[in-house]
Amino acid sequence: MADFVQNSETKSAIRTLESQIADVTTFNSIVQSVITDNPFACVSYMTAGVTHDPVEKTREGYVVKIVYQDTEAKTIGSLSDKYSTIAGFNAGATALLASAPLSAAHGGTAVRDADNETYSATLKCHDANGELFNITFSRKRLSLTSYSDEAIRTKVETWADTVAALA
Repeated sequence: MADFVQNSETKSAIRTLESQIADVTTFNSIVQSVITDNPFACVSYMTAGVTHDPVEKTREGYVVKIVYQDTEAKTIGSLSDKYSTIAGFNAGATALLASAPLSAAHGGTAVRDADNETYSATLKCHDANGELFNITFSRKRLSLTSYSDEAIRTKVETWADTVAALA
């Protein structure tokens, strides 16, 4: 019987942020800057006859948080709702806040709990050395996964050091 033989050594690294990213606009600005500016000098590639951009967004999710408060501002209910786009997230938040039936069901006033909302986006990057690696952004951390060349980590870390929100 044949044995499995290791053919690569992939690594992961996490940067925990000192302060969470302030809001979805700032979050989106950071993610879009990586896609647009390509600070890691990634290159396009072809797989299965399909050409891929050097940096591609492969996944994203945004969770709006609403609390319901009584007349003394005491929380008496809450809800979370997840969206796959920022547009959906913003529209959903507006609809939830305006929903009289939800407010009546909770017995209070709907208030946005923006500090506890969560955002995440994963980017797939193709390094010039041929490696594919992922960067996952959230409000509280940045994760670099599936890389083996330490030069990739160094590039990502050097870039992150220049972005104030990623300190």
